[in-house]
Amino acid sequence: MTFEHSLVLGKFYPPHRGHHHLIRTAASRSERVTVAVLASSVESIPVESRVAWLRAEHASEPGVVVLGDLDDHPMDFHSDTVWELHMGVARAVLARRAILDGSPASAVVDAVFSSEAYGDEMAKRLGARHVPVDPDRVAFPVSGTAVRASVADNWEMLAPAVRAGLCARIVVVGAESTGTTTLSRALASALDASWIPEYGREHTEHKLAALRAFTPEASLDGLVWTLGDFHDVAARQRELADAAAVERPVLVCDNDSWAASVWGHRYLGHPITVDARRPALYVLTDHEGVPFEQDGWRDGEHLRAWMTGLFEEGLAARGVPWVKVTGSPEARLAQALAAARTAVADQFTFADPLG
Repeated sequence: MTFEHSLVLGKFYPPHRGHHHLIRTAASRSERVTVAVLASSVESIPVESRVAWLRAEHASEPGVVVLGDLDDHPMDFHSDTVWELHMGVARAVLARRAILDGSPASAVVDAVFSSEAYGDEMAKRLGARHVPVDPDRVAFPVSGTAVRASVADNWEMLAPAVRAGLCARIVVVGAESTGTTTLSRALASALDASWIPEYGREHTEHKLAALRAFTPEASLDGLVWTLGDFHDVAARQRELADAAAVERPVLVCDNDSWAASVWGHRYLGHPITVDARRPALYVLTDHEGVPFEQDGWRDGEHLRAWMTGLFEEGLAARGVPWVKVTGSPEARLAQALAAARTAVADQFTFADPLG
């Protein structure tokens, strides 16, 4: 049987493979599907993120529209009054779908697809048929509660967009020759995390090679840096991080897109703005106590103290979690590891939904 308009409703806190199976089942049997993501204001994952993740996973399925809203009403399946409060939110979401479709009548649904016991009552109140989908969680033995309890143990039950969004990202930044690469690699190993390198060095190498196509004897001193360079570096750094974030629950990055804006300030002489994701933690490597090593690509020994200060000012202004590590390589790793473990634990601690 094919339905005209079906409703899939839930918290999706966070979305997992069971949810995607539910939506795809509804889509396979319906002309149109409205997915209503109803979050509460006490929950840790913003409704906008959940909507974006679901839209990314179901973008290729025609007729599926994902809409989010807040539902801060209490849960009481034995209260008709409370039921109607929730139904008011559900009907408001369906009205929004009708506005998108340009037809008031399209707000009506003839089926509710659900894996929950409340599906029968919801369908009845909407004058629709309830279609249960894997209520015993046999096809996909997972729940939002289980994911929130242990993201790592349920990583394979999450779609790529959800993984990228939930992944705890630790970013190591610092002035030239302060050990960001060494520390970030060691930190990734200690955390059993994925790791991505700094892209800025590779961009510089490509830039110099291109200049030498015009002027064979060109050196680093002949490079002309533009705003576009740093936007390109930021975009590529962001692409690398997002691709790696789906691999494991924790990702360590040697620099990120925001760091590209700091380097842009250094080379252009004024602050620049780039699109940057907020990580779980920044680790800033102090220049003090680290000898400057000239590898043929560095030119900022005299600017290291200023650069460290620039990073400190920028991190404070962003209001993100960060720690400055000092001392021997072993001491820096210990400091970074302690801060990272706390940040990862905080990232994967979720508020309980409304009961």
